Amino acid sequence: MENRWDPAAAAGFVGPVEECVYCTRLIGSEPALVLHGGGNSSVKASFDDITGRAIEAIFVKGSGWDMGSIEAAGLTPLRLARVRELLELDELGDIDMMRELDAARLDPTAPSPSVETLLHAFLPHPAVLHSHADVIVNLTNVENGAALIREVFGSAVVIVPYVMPGFDLAREVRRTFPQQAQAGTTGMVLLNHGLFTFGETSAEAYGRHVELITKAEDWLEEKAPTTAHEPPGLPDVEPTEIAELRRRVSEAAGAAMILSRSTDLATRRFVSRADLASVSQRGPLTPDHVIRTKPFPLVGREVERFVSGYRAYVDEYRDRARTELAVLDPAPRIIVDHELGLLAAGHTAKDARIAADIYRHTMPVIERAEDHLGGYRALDAAALFDMEYWALEQAKLSMRGPVPEFAGMVAVVTGAASGIGRACAEALMAHGACVAGIDIAPGVGGAFTGESWLGLVADVTDSAAQENALKETVERFGGVDIAVVAAGVFGPSRLLDGLSMEEWRDVMRVNLDASADLLSSLHPLLARSPVGGRVVVIGSKNVPAPGRGAAAYSASKAALTQLSRVAALEWAEEGIRVNLVHPDAVFDTGLWTEELIAERAGRYGLSVDEYKRRNLLGAEITSTDVAAAVTALCGDGFRATTGAQIPIDGGNERVV
Repeated sequence: MENRWDPAAAAGFVGPVEECVYCTRLIGSEPALVLHGGGNSSVKASFDDITGRAIEAIFVKGSGWDMGSIEAAGLTPLRLARVRELLELDELGDIDMMRELDAARLDPTAPSPSVETLLHAFLPHPAVLHSHADVIVNLTNVENGAALIREVFGSAVVIVPYVMPGFDLAREVRRTFPQQAQAGTTGMVLLNHGLFTFGETSAEAYGRHVELITKAEDWLEEKAPTTAHEPPGLPDVEPTEIAELRRRVSEAAGAAMILSRSTDLATRRFVSRADLASVSQRGPLTPDHVIRTKPFPLVGREVERFVSGYRAYVDEYRDRARTELAVLDPAPRIIVDHELGLLAAGHTAKDARIAADIYRHTMPVIERAEDHLGGYRALDAAALFDMEYWALEQAKLSMRGPVPEFAGMVAVVTGAASGIGRACAEALMAHGACVAGIDIAPGVGGAFTGESWLGLVADVTDSAAQENALKETVERFGGVDIAVVAAGVFGPSRLLDGLSMEEWRDVMRVNLDASADLLSSLHPLLARSPVGGRVVVIGSKNVPAPGRGAAAYSASKAALTQLSRVAALEWAEEGIRVNLVHPDAVFDTGLWTEELIAERAGRYGLSVDEYKRRNLLGAEITSTDVAAAVTALCGDGFRATTGAQIPIDGGNERVV
């Protein structure tokens, strides 16, 4: 392990709490040490209250803070004497423990402290760092894990058998630590859990973390070198196969799910194993992962078989629950398949990515243990159930806020780099959807940030490029539920007798031909949507009220309207609804320039502001107004509407 301590950077972190922040970041920014919430840190230091009195305190990583980017506010100060008093109790339930820890906070605005606070408070060292290092669990998740840890580290570490985090674990450490700790002890290994190191300072605890993990890496590299063979490639898979699998996973979950695919080298090697069905079912690296991945993945594509197995697992162990059981949905979160590779499911793109990250770290650990260390062995199903249905996790279910309207849904928006398309993409994401935005503009990739956005550069008139964009969308998100056809061009403003056929065809290719091609390609994906496909086509006021000098634009939008009506007729029996909006005078789009607006206003003898508001309501229409209508049409409020045409024009005398 690289020692990333930088004296120059560390000089900016003055005092024990700030030094703990710096060392926590060093640990937390290493995915092989800390993965999505695993790990914590603490330092015992003085806390000066408002009266100036110094109180002996422990500053512990608070809930909700990421170790890789933590600030001092993320270390919760607690009265150390009070926390240690709790260790004297014979029993303390998880909910009661967290209530007492919250009450012991010296700053009531600080976050709830780590569930392992009692353990940190007991350890007789000022600074403590904890990680779930891959190489440590690679040594512990085998038949003789304790013996292997002792062989690698000797007396440098205390070895603690697995116990659920919280009061029981702290009591076990209190019992075990004095029996094993010696003058040269620098760390502690919790079997099937991770590594603790400690010291007089956080810097010393960090240095010991580096030392012990490096020793584990060197031992594994010598005794159990990683497999390096090139696995076979995976066959081409039709996007509809992934979309169909996503539909079944979503039905099992009772809600739309994101399904993200990985086909990297480590994945291909793992799914090509002859013993995949066996090794994949032996449990996660640490029980904490079960919250994200379920206790075991689905092997293959029989979602119904997984659901039956998960329900049987819950039924077998439900009597172990310490509170009233709120049964989680039975849908798989990880799927491993000889042809598809690794697929990770989640209610959001972030959830799916976290599950995938965890399993990408799991696969090489399983392989190494299975091939070189006598076999991979994780905790049994009963212990995993205890974690998955832990009272503290169950309590979180009741605190969840409302689910966004389009959570778990996937939208495709063309023309997404600017104007109406961009506004639609933004609105859909604001309502919880993942959005793949397609545009010819190179900047579409950076139009938005976040895991719910996928910007794809493609010319919609290039059928192959558009098809590849849809394939990429399915690989990233699993399918398509919503489509907004917004890409369009106006073309030169010419009277009909001055319009060239080349100009005519250019407009038709973008506004009509590309849209027909897109709808044709989208249909099999929309038909497999777990929530019913929803399509909104951006038409134009020029359909019912064409304008002079806009023959190609008006005709293309009229033809697009008819095309959309036919799609509504043909696709209704599959639950796909197709509607149109007809905007007018939306001037914050790429179709309009300041010069063109001024020229048009002058033609009517109006000021620019008057021209923008020349409708019955006197309203200026924006892309956001159009996006609001589009979003509404995609929602359940219009579940019984298809083939509709809605004007977004402030009221037009030629249309009303």
